[in-house]
Amino acid sequence: MMKSSTPEVLALGRLGVDLYPLQDGVGLEDVSTFGKYLGGSAANVTVAAARHGHSAGLVSRVGNDPFGRYLLRELERLGVSTGGVATDPTLKTPITFCEIFPPDDFPLYFYREPKAPDMNIDAAQLDLDAVRGADLLWLTVTGLSQDPSRSAHHVALEARARRAHTVLDLDYRPMFWESAEAASAQVAPILEQVTVVVGNREECEVAVGETDPHRAADALLERGVELAIVKQGPKGVLAKTRDEEIEVAPIEVDVVNGLGAGDAFGGALCHGILSGWGIERTISFANAAGAIVASRRECSTAMPTSVEVDRALGLDV
Repeated sequence: MMKSSTPEVLALGRLGVDLYPLQDGVGLEDVSTFGKYLGGSAANVTVAAARHGHSAGLVSRVGNDPFGRYLLRELERLGVSTGGVATDPTLKTPITFCEIFPPDDFPLYFYREPKAPDMNIDAAQLDLDAVRGADLLWLTVTGLSQDPSRSAHHVALEARARRAHTVLDLDYRPMFWESAEAASAQVAPILEQVTVVVGNREECEVAVGETDPHRAADALLERGVELAIVKQGPKGVLAKTRDEEIEVAPIEVDVVNGLGAGDAFGGALCHGILSGWGIERTISFANAAGAIVASRRECSTAMPTSVEVDRALGLDV
């Protein structure tokens, strides 16, 4: 069980090693060199939040192997508390490969068989005082795909009792589920226990059966969510509360690798929420953070500082 000072941002979920090619425009069969980076959506969000000056902690698991030791060391180096990261005695640390075909094709290959350690997060591993006390709790739909992780997420949400700010990243990845219908069945009840939801149009279809951004946002608000954020790709980002609605246009960049943009958006979203900003400033900041990371090769170590994001927005810093 994690026992440490309560972080501002606490995330539950995926943690692994990203092995990204250092050659672009070729398949993995022709790649000769790779860069090794910390990866996993929940882990990346905590790294991004730490880059904006927040204390951050992660609840996850790694294998008892060199890659697991690397991840624990790298989390600490990047400013994330590892008090909630356990070492699984039998499962191996997962590895993710990608192919890089800019500007919009980045196939992912997950090596998580027979099971990834982060799917073995269990309720006994949770520090419920930290779950209740964190200023922001970040969860992902992937964490609901298998037990005991699924059950641990339910325990965390029950303890959290829909305190602000409880964020669900829809993060739907088909390879982790038997079907979209199976994912929908798990996501639906969770929506009643969170205050912020963020996802793209396809993920919103899994969550609420809507791909139209405005209808999807309305459906989320009808579940009691306070802030619904729908990423619309080249059309930008829609954010909606009961009283306000804004759309933020995308920032044009030369895309190198689009895979970390969503996690950069997430960490910057945490920063805006915790800073008490309005939704237009928050979403504009998060949108710019995502664009910056899309212009870089790696994910975790590419996360920008607040100063870098402000500069991308043309603000005086």
